[in-house]
Amino acid sequence: MGKNYFASDFHLGVPSYEESLAREKRIVKWLSEIESDCETLFLMGDVFDFWYEYTTVVPKYYTRLLGKLASMTDGGIKIYFFKGNHDMWTFDYLQKEIGLVVVDEELLVTIGNSNLYLHHGDALWKGEASYKFIRKLFRSSWAIWLFHRLHPNFGIGLGKYLSISSRKKNSAKDQLDIPLEKEYQYQFAMDHSTKNDVDYYIFGHRHKPMDVPIGDNARLINLGDWITKNTYAVLEDNNVTLHTYND
Repeated sequence: MGKNYFASDFHLGVPSYEESLAREKRIVKWLSEIESDCETLFLMGDVFDFWYEYTTVVPKYYTRLLGKLASMTDGGIKIYFFKGNHDMWTFDYLQKEIGLVVVDEELLVTIGNSNLYLHHGDALWKGEASYKFIRKLFRSSWAIWLFHRLHPNFGIGLGKYLSISSRKKNSAKDQLDIPLEKEYQYQFAMDHSTKNDVDYYIFGHRHKPMDVPIGDNARLINLGDWITKNTYAVLEDNNVTLHTYND
């Protein structure tokens, strides 16, 4: 049986074309190295810093990554793509053209003897009321319909500008040394685990690699990011481990 890989927060597209391209090439190199023993790949959100699919138009760039992912799915590797807060507007292109399984919110899955709760990691806890409202607004059918009316040159340009602004704001938060008990993902997992049989909670979003216990039997894994950390997780023999890719 092969291994199961988890990665998140590539944020391809920022901060510049050159830096994004170098990061994309590094990610593709990593994918090529794990391909031989990869049974399932979970891309846990914010693969792109901005993504929006018009009916006949998608953002250009990312050719190397999309081609690699298509090659992997053609070869029988199952790949899940979780909608993040930066790339939530995927509709059917990634499924039809690349062969990905797109996950809108959470995914509960059993692999071997391990029960996993998987989510990008945003909007999980009771706080973040204003963010949850904006998130719901952006995902609404009428907001998507309105955005569809914008010319792609303007719409994608506007989306990238707003996405970069959001990333700068969140980068400051990522640097804060927030106590574990105040981390939303930790609070969610602690509450959820009292009512559900879960062995691993695996999230992205926070750009903060974590492997911490949840109660007596579960663990919380945060996947970090590929902007500065190049971290990912592997599930093998019912054990999840965090790794850093050094190319």
